[in-house]
Amino acid sequence: MVKKKQLAILGATGSIGTQALEVVRANPDRFVIQVLTAAANAELLIQQALEFRPRAVVIADERKYAEVKKALAGTSTAVLAGNAALEEVVQGDGIDLVLTALVGSAGLRPTVAAIRAGKDIALANKETLVVAGQLVMALVEKHGVNLLPVDSEHSAIFQCLVGEDSNSVEKIYLTASGGPFRGKSREYLATVSHEQALRHPNWVMGAKITIDSATLMNKGLEVIEAKWLFGLDIRQIDVVVHPQSIVHSLVQFADGSIKAQLGLPDMRLPIQYALMYPERVKNSFKRFSFIAYPEFTFEQPDRQTFRNLALAYHAMERGGNVPCILNAANEVVVAEFLKGKVGFLQMSDIIEETMQAVDHLPLPSLDDYMATDSKSREIATALVTKSKNLYHIVK
Repeated sequence: MVKKKQLAILGATGSIGTQALEVVRANPDRFVIQVLTAAANAELLIQQALEFRPRAVVIADERKYAEVKKALAGTSTAVLAGNAALEEVVQGDGIDLVLTALVGSAGLRPTVAAIRAGKDIALANKETLVVAGQLVMALVEKHGVNLLPVDSEHSAIFQCLVGEDSNSVEKIYLTASGGPFRGKSREYLATVSHEQALRHPNWVMGAKITIDSATLMNKGLEVIEAKWLFGLDIRQIDVVVHPQSIVHSLVQFADGSIKAQLGLPDMRLPIQYALMYPERVKNSFKRFSFIAYPEFTFEQPDRQTFRNLALAYHAMERGGNVPCILNAANEVVVAEFLKGKVGFLQMSDIIEETMQAVDHLPLPSLDDYMATDSKSREIATALVTKSKNLYHIVK
C-alpha cells in the first residue's frame, strides 16, 4: 500500500493550484490535502476546502477572513488570514510536500519558512529563485530537502538529468513559444493592448505569467531560475523559440549528445511529475502524436525587440540583488499594463531604469532582499506615473 503524501498547496485558487487539485482528485489514494491557501479568491477557496477538508486554510486578504470563517464554521478546518499565516502554516507537523504556486515574490517567505521546517518543495513560483536563489539553494542544502521544479521547462531539464552525472552537462536550452507577438516589430508592439497580449497561442495560464510570456520576461526569469536549480553559469544556458511548444527543453551533454523532453502543452503533466516524484504514474491526459506535429521549428529569440530577455541575462550576470530589482520592477509594470496605464514597450524601459536606480548589493540577506523589493517597487511606480504623459497608451 502506497503511503499518502500530505500536501500543502500555496496558491490553490490560481492556475497551477487548481490543476494540482485536478491531479489530486484523480489520485485520491496518493494524496491528503493538509493546507490550502489563496490570495483573495475566498469563494473558490471555500469550495476547495469543503471538498478536500484540509486541516487549515489561509486567506491572505484579511478582509475576506470573516467570509471564509463563516462558511467553514461547521467543519474541522482552521481558518487563518494574512501573509504571516502563510509562513506559519507551512511549518506544521505532518506536511510532506509544499507546492508553492503563489504569484510573484510573495512566494519567497513562505517557501523559505517551509525549507527551514524541513519540508520538500514543489516549486511553481520561479520568482523565489529569481529574487533570492543563492540564499534559497543554500537553505535547501543545509536542511537536506528536495526542491522539485514544476515549470514545464525546468521539469523537462530535471527529467532529462535523472540518471545523469550533473557535471557532464555542457549546456541547457530553454524553449519559448514566442508568445502572441512572435515576429512582430517594435512599431507594431508600440500600440498593442493587454487584451492582445493575453491571447497566448499555446498555453492557458494566469494573467501575469501570460504577459511575461508575451514580453519574454518569463523566459528571462526561467534563465535565472535554471542557474540556481541546476548549478549552471550564464554561458551554459540558452533560449530558443519553439512555436509548437512540444519540446519543453533540452540538455546537451559533454559528449555532444542531447536529450529533450516532449509532450503536449499541459501543465498537469509537470505538476503530476513533481507531486509523484520519483514515480511515474499513469494518467488520462491526451497523448502527443508525431503525426499531428510533423514539423518542429526553432528560432533565435529577438532580444532587441523583446528587451526583457536581455535585461534578465544582465541581471543574472551582475548577481546579488539585481535579479530581485528586475523582478520587482517587472511585477509593477505588468500590473500597470494590465490596467492600461503603461505601454507594452515602456515596460522594458521602466525595468531598466529601475535596475540602474537601485543600489547593487553583492551578498544580500533575506532582509536586504525584502528592502530591495520594496525600494524597487517604489521607484518603478514613480517611473510609471512620470511616463503617463510621455507615451501613447492604448486603453
